[in-house]
Amino acid sequence: MEYKTGRSGFPGRTAVRRTAAAVATAALAGAALAACGGGAGHGAAAAGDDGRGGTRAPSAGASTPGIPSQRTAPPNGGTADDSGGSDGTATSPDRDAPTGGTGPDRTGTGPSGTVPSQTVPGGSTAPGTTPPTTDGTDLSGTRPAESIQHSLEDGGKSVALTFDDGPDPRWTPQVLALLARHHAKATFCEIGPNAAAHPGLVRRITAEGHRLCDHSVHHDERQSGKSLAYNAHEIADAQRDIAKAAGPGAKLWYYRAPGGDFTPPIRRIAADHGLRPLGWTVDSRDWERPGTAKVLATIGRELRPGSIVLMHDGGGDRRQTVAALAKLLDTLDAQGWTYSFPAR
Repeated sequence: MEYKTGRSGFPGRTAVRRTAAAVATAALAGAALAACGGGAGHGAAAAGDDGRGGTRAPSAGASTPGIPSQRTAPPNGGTADDSGGSDGTATSPDRDAPTGGTGPDRTGTGPSGTVPSQTVPGGSTAPGTTPPTTDGTDLSGTRPAESIQHSLEDGGKSVALTFDDGPDPRWTPQVLALLARHHAKATFCEIGPNAAAHPGLVRRITAEGHRLCDHSVHHDERQSGKSLAYNAHEIADAQRDIAKAAGPGAKLWYYRAPGGDFTPPIRRIAADHGLRPLGWTVDSRDWERPGTAKVLATIGRELRPGSIVLMHDGGGDRRQTVAALAKLLDTLDAQGWTYSFPAR
């Protein structure tokens, strides 16, 4: 089943169709995002309250030295073994992920962002009440900021690699093997039921020094237009599944909304559960499966020191992602990049 992460900020994804209520909420929340936005060096150019970073993609043809520009990509979007479309256009034949789950019908939350206390499905707790104290909540006892994080823990020529929609028994082990070979660290943004189905992979991720991120229960890219109870369920129940799979003492650091579908209430729910809202600044667009060369070219155009790169280790056929990651890690190592985590 293909879970496509929808839009990104570099350039914006067109896969997500917001409801009118969600669009209104995002527009009203824009000022709030500008005030709390990303870290230094990423500005506040993102439109709307979502996971997009603050820098715009550079002009066509710009590239990071050593990483091929898009002009070097084959006209058909990849080599014969890349399974990209013959005409180079993006397709999403596997886009059949559930988009509503079993949560309450959408009710809207209004622009104020106020969140009443309420009980939500699965026994989790909505914002305004004490967050659950199960494994996976903030172990330091401190509440993270509600702003969307777009910066890194480390300075210099560093990059944060993030992988969404896993864990997947076929692709996640290949990603982990490549990261281990290059002594690289990464953040894995996981779907709750996937983590519950593959606890061994979740434990391997943490054992090898990587971080965990909550990526919801149903990967619903339109959850911002639904009720507070539904959103609390998507965040808290996935957190519980991932934490249980990871084992005692494991920590979940962030929450990344599917498609970057953040609103102030969603960010508040995440922070109330000890999770920092996490964005990205470079979208590899590997979810389109355009061919390995184009995935690399897209990263090369947008990569800057301090970037958070969005890729996928689940949700569909990730052969192109694995092939691109192998080449990307070789290039980053040769150019003296270091690997960091998003700041908390």
